[in-house]
Parts: sequence; structure tokens; C-alpha cells
Amino acid sequence: MSGSEIGTTLDVKGLAANVHDEGDGPAVLLIHGSGPGVSAWANWRLAIPELSKRFRVIAPDMPGFGYTERPEGATYDVESWTQFVADLLDTLGLDRVSLVGNSFGGAIALRFATRYPDRVGRLVLMGAAGVDFPITAGLDAVWGYEPSVENMRGLMDVFAYDRSLLTPELAQLRYEASSRPGVQEAYASMFPAPRQRWVEALAVPEDEIRTLPHQTLIVHGRDDQVIPLATSLRLLELVDRSQLHVFGRCGHWVQIEHAARFSSLVSDFLSESD
Repeated sequence: MSGSEIGTTLDVKGLAANVHDEGDGPAVLLIHGSGPGVSAWANWRLAIPELSKRFRVIAPDMPGFGYTERPEGATYDVESWTQFVADLLDTLGLDRVSLVGNSFGGAIALRFATRYPDRVGRLVLMGAAGVDFPITAGLDAVWGYEPSVENMRGLMDVFAYDRSLLTPELAQLRYEASSRPGVQEAYASMFPAPRQRWVEALAVPEDEIRTLPHQTLIVHGRDDQVIPLATSLRLLELVDRSQLHVFGRCGHWVQIEHAARFSSLVSDFLSESD
């Protein structure tokens, strides 16, 4: 799997960014979550091949994650991540894309869409942060992770409903990814305790969310222990042109636990005309 995690290295305003860019058609940008050892490929490896049959799929490792460069003294916060998305689109010469954001990535997608509404076609929010909620024990454990195989196995239990997905090999791979040089140092700097403040930092003001004009698909696992289903129910209330699809027997990894149905749902939604 690790070989596939490396895409193309792009110079994004001086930052060497690892980006997967596959397929042809309307451009869709996938923004991954914030789990330890995460990368665009780890998050989207099952969705990219399916979505790229109909779309140009762009999936970057966000700054501080995966194989994107970690410059000395870099700042990792909502502003810098949102700016990175704008800079990446500028680098690729793209005026407008649809956005698919998972968890933390959903919050960044929301922030980008409220700030640059004309640059967003359609919006997909999956297990998304971006509204305020009392931090779950699951999210506190994810953001407070310290590298060990045992700790990674424990987090895998939090992420997935279907325990059959949680192989020792997967835990080992994610542990190895989380313990590469520089990775944990960057990760530990992003969400230090007390962590409720980072939930609030990722939240977009509700009056701004109400202004979103985009057709929006909200997706959530009913049994999600990381981001509660209540966040997506709130987004459904706030976003005028929205629909919510909830998967039962599913945790925080809809795109992995229900991969085929997730990709089909997203593909059909992004293909519809307004």
C-alpha cells in the first residue's frame, strides 16, 4: 500500500505537496480526515478508482499529513489549510471544483465553500466536523494518539463498525505511517489538549453555513464514535439545498465500510445537473 500513497509532487506556492490526480471530466477535490498516519491514499484508496471513471479526481495530502512537505516552523490551522486548498486550485489552473470532505476534511470543505462560494460546484460532507459539538471520547483518542501498534489497534476499533476490516496488517501499516520521521511531531502540534477548542476552531459560524447556495450531499455512519450523527443532522438543518444519507452498521469510515455504495452515491450526486 505504501507505494501507492505517493502521487505527484506539486509545487503549491513553495510547498512540495503530494497529490493524486486521476481521471478526466469535471474536477472533484477529495479532502481527507485527520487521523494519525492518514494520507489521501489511506483515506480514499477505494473511492479514487471508482470516482475517476467519471471525474478528474484530485486528492492531496493536506499540509502536516502524509507525504506533503513539513517545513520547519510551519503553522497548521484552519486558515492555513483553507488557503492551501485555494493555492492548490490556483496551481492546477482550476477556477471551480466540487468538494468531498471527510471528517476534518469536511470542516475544511465547509470553510472553503463559505469563503469562496463561486469556486465550488457541489459539496459532499462525510462524517464532517464543521459545526460545534461536545468532543467525543473517540475523537479525543484520535487527536491524542501516541505512536504504538497497540494504540493504533485501539483507534481502528473506534473508527470502524465492522471489526473484520481491522486486520493486524492494517494496524501495522497505519502505525508505521504515523511514526515516520517528523510525522508525530507535526501531528502532536495540531490538536493538543484540551481538545474541545479544536472542535470549536474547525466549526464554521452557523450564519455563514446558512448562506451556502450549493447542492450538498451529507453522508454519515449511524454508529460513528468519532463525529456524532447529530453534526450531520444539524448540517441538514443549516444547508438549504441539502440531503442526508445515513448508513446503518457503519462507523466513521463510510468510504471504506460501504465503499461501493458510497462511490456510487457520490458519483451519481456529482453527475446530476442543477
